[in-house]
Amino acid sequence: MQEKNKRKFPLWVHPETLENVKGIYKKDNCKSQSEFIEKAILFYNGYLTAEDNKKYLPQTITSTVKGIVDDSENRIARLLFKMAVEMAIMMNIAAANYEVDEQKIKEIRARCVKEVKESNGAILFADAVRYQKS
Repeated sequence: MQEKNKRKFPLWVHPETLENVKGIYKKDNCKSQSEFIEKAILFYNGYLTAEDNKKYLPQTITSTVKGIVDDSENRIARLLFKMAVEMAIMMNIAAANYEVDEQKIKEIRARCVKEVKESNGAILFADAVRYQKS
């Protein structure tokens, strides 16, 4: 839909409805409250129109799944960042307190890669301690 083809008309809504729109339209990536209201009208129209179900449902499902995936991706990215920071702290503490030569680092890395592949990432600290003590 093009901007030049739009029409302005009076819209009467309850104040709490308008407050809801003001509070949520940006969460739907809308640039304005009008855009949000227009999307809501089109959504509801699709919902009510049985013949339009083929157009309505796939778009709704796609939009819903995309929202879920985007939220999950953001949450995972934040968690990975936090874990990377904690790992960097641990590595720097270990490097500052222990003398480990390059060859030993390569051996440990190779063993850890193998262990992670075999256990599908389920590594226990207790297992690492037992290995290091043996």
